[in-house]
Amino acid sequence: MKQAKWMVAVALVVLSGMAMAAAQLDSSYKIVAQVPFEFVVADKIVPAGQCVVQVAPMDDNTLMIHNWGAMVALFSPASRTEGRQGASQYALVFNHYGDRYFLTGIKIGGSKITYRVPESKGESELRAQNASGTQEIVLASLK
Repeated sequence: MKQAKWMVAVALVVLSGMAMAAAQLDSSYKIVAQVPFEFVVADKIVPAGQCVVQVAPMDDNTLMIHNWGAMVALFSPASRTEGRQGASQYALVFNHYGDRYFLTGIKIGGSKITYRVPESKGESELRAQNASGTQEIVLASLK
């Protein structure tokens, strides 16, 4: 009987942790990453450093992006998509062309949800010129 109670308690703790990990990103969640390069989002430059991303409280389709050390804060439209496979960790996803980086998405750890950021004008121009790019992923954590 005691062992059954322990099993129920452990199961509840595990399930609540899984639910928390699978929950969509909302304004109370902050994803924090140390980005080692400056990047472009919403046609604005964000300097290298600690970057905090969260969903804006007024709109689920808007991200707030902060780099407090550089005193930069901005809003970016975003669309929430659900992929086939879940992300194992929180991450910021960038497209990299030469020495320029463009934020393209935010992966939500333990979830199939990804927030996609629209392509900026600068990235559109590089793609129109057939510039070859790679994808860079910067791991993040939930704060």
